[in-house]
Amino acid sequence: MKLTTIHLISLIVTLGLTMLPGIIEARKIKSADDYNVGGRSSGAGMVAGAIIGTIVGGAATIGTAQMGFKLGLAAWWFTLGSGIALIIMALFYAKPLRKSGLTTISEYLVINYGKGAGPVASISSAAGIFFSIVASTLTTLHLLAPLFGVSYFVAAIIMIVIVMGFVVFGGLKGSGLSGIFKLLLIFASIFVGGIIAYNNMGGLTGMHANFEPKFFSLVGGGVEKALYSLASMIIGVISTQTYVQALFSSKDSKTAMAGCMGAALVVIPVGLPSVVIGMYMRQYYPTINPIEALPMFLLTQLPEWLGGVGIAALLLSSVGSCGGLALGIGTMMSRDIFKAILHVEDSKKLLWINRACVLLATVLAIIFVFHHLDSLVLDWNYLSMALRGSGVFLPLTFAVFAPGKIAPRHGFVAMVVGVFVALTYKFFVPTAGNTLFPSLEVSGAILVVALIYGILKKK
Repeated sequence: MKLTTIHLISLIVTLGLTMLPGIIEARKIKSADDYNVGGRSSGAGMVAGAIIGTIVGGAATIGTAQMGFKLGLAAWWFTLGSGIALIIMALFYAKPLRKSGLTTISEYLVINYGKGAGPVASISSAAGIFFSIVASTLTTLHLLAPLFGVSYFVAAIIMIVIVMGFVVFGGLKGSGLSGIFKLLLIFASIFVGGIIAYNNMGGLTGMHANFEPKFFSLVGGGVEKALYSLASMIIGVISTQTYVQALFSSKDSKTAMAGCMGAALVVIPVGLPSVVIGMYMRQYYPTINPIEALPMFLLTQLPEWLGGVGIAALLLSSVGSCGGLALGIGTMMSRDIFKAILHVEDSKKLLWINRACVLLATVLAIIFVFHHLDSLVLDWNYLSMALRGSGVFLPLTFAVFAPGKIAPRHGFVAMVVGVFVALTYKFFVPTAGNTLFPSLEVSGAILVVALIYGILKKK
């Protein structure tokens, strides 16, 4: 993959324009609340932008094309599952979460299950989010290094600089504004690329002539894997601090619902052109590294100026997702650990602690990726979703739909046991396909028994 002068100019101009909102917003931020939830004044567009800016990352673009190269339509599960999760969140979770007036999922769980629930939720959520950052970091380094002909170390430095421009200084509003701009770039380049790839393969007729039937099935990778992919996305998205944080930033409950629903309708189709491009590259360039399928297509099959915009969109997708997810970790660490446990009350100190945590999470993800450079992007994302959901999803759901019905000690036990099973199940059952479902079964059983016990006790 080689950048021409036109590619490079287009790329630099696009990146500069997209980083500008984060730099501008940084001048307006005076407190941790401004940084974390934008002063709770976001409209539906900004809520949607913050969600899209994070969820449409390297996994939704480069990772989906990589999996499309290998499996075909089954790669669509990431953005399809994300969109379904956001619809569920908009319909059932947005209103009660926004009405709470809180900032983190942990704070919501503490109200229902006691102080002990806070650290458990923060640590399990942060661990899960970390692996999503790993996925986006993996795509970013594989994109930057060959494009600019630099080492992975230099690529990592470039990535850190861009993350700082997006989120470290601009916070949630900077992330939201960049997300909106990034979406426009994706539609202008990757969707155009998908149409070109589809036509060049001869449409559906030509594709069916060159690919096995399993490439056109959502369960081409196996029914169990498809169900796991869908479940992990729904559970993981609803349990993720970054997306809930976007709801908390809205000016009211209706705005939160509208922004979340708008994000869902945009996210669902985003993966399809990446799948088509992945299949195109498999047909015409079967020997390439699958993770390079999408960037190579943009550079070789689109006009140079549009290819540069497309590469910028990929960088923005990967790095913006890293920054947005790291913002979720930073918010939890600053509020649920430093403020709630270490009693740091000064808003300016919390602001800089948050920024430092965002940067630290990014650096740690880069170090981790250096040891797993040849891994599959979406595998890390699905693991991430499972870790987030194992200790948070069901306790959060019961807190939303049955407030006050679960004794705090029972809710806390369900959280701890859920995380424990997710981390240790494969040790006891090495042949297990995943740990998400077993952890949910155990956690759910505890919560259901606790709910029935609470009802009977009141009678």
